[in-house]
Amino acid sequence: MAAGERGVRVIIQGRVQGVWYRGWTVATAAALGLRGWVRNRDDGGVEAVISGSEGDVETMLERCRTGPPAARVQSITVRDWRDEVPPGFRQLPNAP
Repeated sequence: MAAGERGVRVIIQGRVQGVWYRGWTVATAAALGLRGWVRNRDDGGVEAVISGSEGDVETMLERCRTGPPAARVQSITVRDWRDEVPPGFRQLPNAP
């Protein structure tokens, strides 16, 4: 991670599948110039890795607490992510 950058792994729980949460995450993260990915989890949650400038990552985390209009976020778990993240932000297949 370059100086001034932050990477996080986020688990979002609540009503976050079937409400366009992943698509919203891709669009929102791309608009902020962030790198990473998002996918559904088998437990009904959504998982994302988000990387970029500290300020933009914080902005994204705040937006993830609400998500798209149909979502009902109950909790967010944030952990540091130290691995490199390739350019772009994409949606991955569901987690096993």
